[in-house]
Amino acid sequence: MALTTLQAMARGGMYDHIGGGFHRYSVDGQWRVPHFEKMLYDQAQLVTSYLDAFQVTHDDFYAHIARETLDYVLREMTDQDGGFYSAEDADSPEPENPAHASEGAFYLWTKKEIENILQADNAKVFCRHFGVEEYGNALSDPQGEFRGKNILFASFSMEQTAKFFSMDEAEARGMIEEGRGKLFVARSQRPRPLRDDKVITAWNGLMISAYARASHILREPRYAVAARHAAQFVARTLYDSRSKTLHRRYRDGETKFKAQLDDFAFLIQGLIDLYEATFDIEWLKLALELHGTQVASFWDSSKGGFFDFSGEDKSILLRTKETYDGAEPAGNSVAALNLVRLTQMTGDNILMKQTEATMNSFHALLQQAPHLMPQMMAALESFLAAPKQIVIAENKSSVRTTEFLDEIARHFLPNTVLLFADGGIGQEFLSERLPFIASMVPKDGFTTAYVCENYKCELPVNDIEQLATLLYRETSE
Repeated sequence: MALTTLQAMARGGMYDHIGGGFHRYSVDGQWRVPHFEKMLYDQAQLVTSYLDAFQVTHDDFYAHIARETLDYVLREMTDQDGGFYSAEDADSPEPENPAHASEGAFYLWTKKEIENILQADNAKVFCRHFGVEEYGNALSDPQGEFRGKNILFASFSMEQTAKFFSMDEAEARGMIEEGRGKLFVARSQRPRPLRDDKVITAWNGLMISAYARASHILREPRYAVAARHAAQFVARTLYDSRSKTLHRRYRDGETKFKAQLDDFAFLIQGLIDLYEATFDIEWLKLALELHGTQVASFWDSSKGGFFDFSGEDKSILLRTKETYDGAEPAGNSVAALNLVRLTQMTGDNILMKQTEATMNSFHALLQQAPHLMPQMMAALESFLAAPKQIVIAENKSSVRTTEFLDEIARHFLPNTVLLFADGGIGQEFLSERLPFIASMVPKDGFTTAYVCENYKCELPVNDIEQLATLLYRETSE
């Protein structure tokens, strides 16, 4: 069900087939006509889903969609100092009539436009593949804004397109990619949709997660750079380390509003992911520091779990807890999974008790209506699983370390944390909390992996095939 949905979304009009990234939602049952707004939190969470799908299936289709979405955000939604902007509007000035703005104007095409930009043969292949019709192809157009225009969607698979034109699939793909490139250049001359350039802490946390995970799973260093720059931006502009104050939004040099639970939870998640992608212990330290402030500000000491607001604003008479994972997950859902991961990374009994209390706080709801909080159910599943760690012992610049990480990235291991014994400050910090890490060193001078469950470790391995066997067993179980 999940894979079919991800394929339908990426092949439909909801996906921007020219510039990458997803529009906000589809308004028809065939995924053909979108609401053309693009939201940062959608890009972040969808990238994470496509990365999961890639790890599960090893199908490059999912990796390709993740890359194009990440590249769109880098190109259009990233501040020069590293933060990520919030959204792009659905409406934009019409290219033929800039004084009038309409839904999707930036993204729509007439068949004649495409034929003028592409050579005749290329246009035929491109138009068939993307469902382009002479008089437009919108299935739903209640406002009459799409009349005569086309919303690109993958009407046929690449194999079907190639077969129709009696050509090799590689040839058809090459023609379509060439067409996409030319239309991208032509579209860049149009007036763009208005961009909401607020930097929101919570959404940046989600995007940091996406880039960090992509850098690990896709083995792409520039995505780690993007995640690190965004984390530095948030730490520099939205967080006061002296007062331990986190703010919600930044724009044009101005920081405003105290952070809410989701700001803390989503950012902490991003920092944990960034640690696992870079093994820079400072990000894990900052995650733990922010968690401490999150507890001090939002913890419900009587029933467990976290309130959505700190209680400092006296105009808010009732402190609530969100009980629905919607377009964004509830703060408690992400906070619960953060607690599970931080417990696995530190062995801290206080964190363990906070995790149990959070789960108990939502116990009745999860029994009655588990579909309301799927992310909390994922956290519960991880909580009930035995703690699992993979510890890599070596200098992180080692070629063999890279090979080990390449192998780990091939496996879908959602309930496993990745730690690094670097023989330096990172290992020292971890071993103060997990004493067994202190003795983890490279075996015979070579990169060594320790695969542990319930804080008990398998015999260390420094052979890629042995590591693959252990990880395959973990995946199978």
